[in-house]
Amino acid sequence: MKNETEDVIIVGAGPAGIAAAIQLKRCGISALLLEGDEAGGLLRNANLVENYPGFPEGIRGIGLVKLLIKQMERLSVTPTIEMVESVSFEQELFVVETDRQIRRSKKLVISSGTRPVTLSGVELPGGSTAKIFYEVYPLLDLEGSKIAIIGAGDAAFDYALNLSRGNQVYILNRTKKIKSLPLLVQRAKRNPNIRYYENTRVKRISEGSGGRLMVKFIKDEGTCEFSIDYLIAAIGRVPNIGYLSEKIQGRMEVLMSSGLLYMIGDVKNDIYRQTSIAVGDGVRAAMDIYLRREEGKE
Repeated sequence: MKNETEDVIIVGAGPAGIAAAIQLKRCGISALLLEGDEAGGLLRNANLVENYPGFPEGIRGIGLVKLLIKQMERLSVTPTIEMVESVSFEQELFVVETDRQIRRSKKLVISSGTRPVTLSGVELPGGSTAKIFYEVYPLLDLEGSKIAIIGAGDAAFDYALNLSRGNQVYILNRTKKIKSLPLLVQRAKRNPNIRYYENTRVKRISEGSGGRLMVKFIKDEGTCEFSIDYLIAAIGRVPNIGYLSEKIQGRMEVLMSSGLLYMIGDVKNDIYRQTSIAVGDGVRAAMDIYLRREEGKE
C-alpha cells in the first residue's frame, strides 16, 4: 500500500467531477481525479442532450462525453482509474482507500453520482444474470435484439429511445402512472420499434432457450410470458455514498461549511439530475476552494 497526500481528491469523473478538475487546473490547484470505471458517468446513457447550451441540435450523451474527455486531454487533466472502497476522516485529513492504495487529501470533492435501485420482488435466474442491466451504455452497440425495460421514468423512456436504433424495445410499467417528461413519452410512443405496456408487473425472469431470457409478468387479463435477449431495470437511483465512513456522514454539514468537503452533481441533486447543473456544481466547488485559499480561510 502506498501513501500520498493530495491538495484535493475528486471522487468520480462524471460531468461534475470533470468540471471541478478542469476549473481547479485553471486555478493552479493540484487535484487528483479518481474514477472506478470510465469517464462520463450517467451521461453515457443519454440518448439526446437537448438542454445543454451550445448544441442547438442537441447532442448524444456519448458524444458530449467524448468532447469532455478531449477537453481534459488538452488541459492534461487525466482521471486515475481506481475504485474508491472507503473514505474516513482522520487527523484533519481525508483517508481514501482504493482498490490499489491508500491516499490522503486536505479536501474532498464527492461527485460519485448515484447507484441503481436493484430489482426486488422478482424471481431472478438461478444461474447467470449477465443479461440483466441497470444502465443502457453497455448495450448501445446492439442490433437486432429484443430488450425489455422495467420502469416509467425519464431513464426508462430515454433508454428505450437510445436502443430503438435497430432493436425492438418493450417498456414495462407496473402501474398506469408515468413519471417521465411528456416529450420523451411522446417520442417513444411514436417510435415503431418501441412498445409500451402499463399495468405490467414482472414476477419472474428465467433462463430460456438459446441463451435468452423468459419474462413472466401479470397484466389485467392474467399472466403472460415472452422471450427477450436483454433486460434493463430502470426503477430508480440513490446517492452513491456508501463508501463514506459513519463519522463523515454524521459530520457532513460541518465538513461542508468549513470548506473541507464538497458534494456536487447527481450525488446531491435528487430530481435535478441534469448535466448543466452538475457542471455548474463542479465549477462552483472549484471556485470556492480557490477563493478560500486566496482569502486565507484554510
